[in-house]
Amino acid sequence: MSNLNLKYYDVILAPIITEKSMAAMDQKKYTFSVHTEATKTQIKEAVEKMFAGTKVEKVNTMNLDGKTRRRGNTVGKTAKSKKAIVTLTADSADIEIFEGL
Repeated sequence: MSNLNLKYYDVILAPIITEKSMAAMDQKKYTFSVHTEATKTQIKEAVEKMFAGTKVEKVNTMNLDGKTRRRGNTVGKTAKSKKAIVTLTADSADIEIFEGL
């Protein structure tokens, strides 16, 4: 495991917007695509720095392996990825980027 010097703005790549993730927002759970080398602590710090007034209660992460894809006779793999479900505390401010979706 390489120990990268990840800055907080490199940790979170994009929000994941699906029916399931939108439904989880009622329980203050937000889903993000994150850097594959990011730790739970780094993800927590990044969310609290990027979104003012948020307090993270816990972080659940999932490593997603790349899928095997074929194009004709050539076989390759898609890039592996990682996603994080961030649970905010009850008194925390909501994350605005998801509002109005």
